[in-house]
Amino acid sequence: MTDKVKAILEMLDRHYPEAHCTLDFRNPLELLVATVLSAQCTDERVNQVTPELFRKYPDAQAFAAAPLPELEAAIRPTGFYHNKAKALKTICQGLVEQFGGKVPPSLEDLVKLPGVGRKTANVVLGNAFGIPGIVVDTHLGRVAQRLGLTRQKDPVKIEFELMELIPREKWTKFSHQMIWHGRQVCTARKPRCPECPLLPFCDFGQAQGKRG
Repeated sequence: MTDKVKAILEMLDRHYPEAHCTLDFRNPLELLVATVLSAQCTDERVNQVTPELFRKYPDAQAFAAAPLPELEAAIRPTGFYHNKAKALKTICQGLVEQFGGKVPPSLEDLVKLPGVGRKTANVVLGNAFGIPGIVVDTHLGRVAQRLGLTRQKDPVKIEFELMELIPREKWTKFSHQMIWHGRQVCTARKPRCPECPLLPFCDFGQAQGKRG
């Protein structure tokens, strides 16, 4: 681990010690469903929808058997509900057919499910099973690029580069910390560089300072 990476991890621990998954869930299936719903939607909105959704559909069998129009209506507030309803139904049909209705604790098995990519799989593994994974969403990808931890743009390539840089036991916590930082400070349009605790280690921030 380089001195720069070590300093970044220490600063993230100092400023985001409580960083965690902000989706509400009680089991792996609920987290898988909530993660699918969180695409292009805030976690807060998803958390408003899921209590009634999970009461109505308590297991993979129930989601798999749900009529699409009914499922669409239940998740409509999360946006893109046509595509999300199809995805949930297909994923849960796969869980029933391939894994006895249970969410498998394996990235290789999870990504076999239609519509489940590495990002979603790593969210579920890291937070429902305690299996370390790096979750490359738009926030983490942006922050990692600005810090100079990667020059890649493809999320999977970013994930693999970061896996080489970050100690495995820190992958899940690091993901949450980077995502929180991306939401709160290192925003897409107007990053708050002057008040950023990572500024001394940030290629983007240092370049902005020189231009200023």
